[in-house]
Amino acid sequence: MGLKVLVACEFSGVVTKAFRDRGHEAYSCDILDSEYDNRYHYKLPLEIILKSNRCKDFDLLIAFPPCTHLCVSGARWFKDKIPEQNKALEFVKMILNAPINKIAMENPIGIISTRIRKPDQIVQPWMFGHGETKATCLWLKNLPKLKPTNVVEGREARIHKMTPSADRGRLRSITYKGIAEAMAEQWVS
Repeated sequence: MGLKVLVACEFSGVVTKAFRDRGHEAYSCDILDSEYDNRYHYKLPLEIILKSNRCKDFDLLIAFPPCTHLCVSGARWFKDKIPEQNKALEFVKMILNAPINKIAMENPIGIISTRIRKPDQIVQPWMFGHGETKATCLWLKNLPKLKPTNVVEGREARIHKMTPSADRGRLRSITYKGIAEAMAEQWVS
């Protein structure tokens, strides 16, 4: 029998689909509609699920909290957004302390490392079949570090070089398929 997985702060459905494709009961949760399949999506704040009894039904929580007030790419504005940062850090603590046995939380390099704790692992898309760079931190609870599945050459900083647009934030936040598939293959035992 498969795991019951909650993929928090995911509207793209990339990680949810990777787990569902392998026979697991996976659901996404976000305040936005799912771009994958709303039948497997809770359109509500994560806090509601974590404070409810249904939280205890999940074997694995994979969370992608918004990085707007947390990552180093916005460091020059940190002094002007201390209240927003504190709220974002409280959200991160809620995720890491959720009453779920296995937890993985993802975020770019940022203040979580200095204000809460260092990540357990930093991965790159090029380790999982994508010829790009984007340092991605993982904080893990009762899960192994991801093992590279397809190391490739051609390491371009495509995400970093992305031009400003109305959907830039959405595009930058989508998990690479190779990383999602590695999670679904390696975090199920």
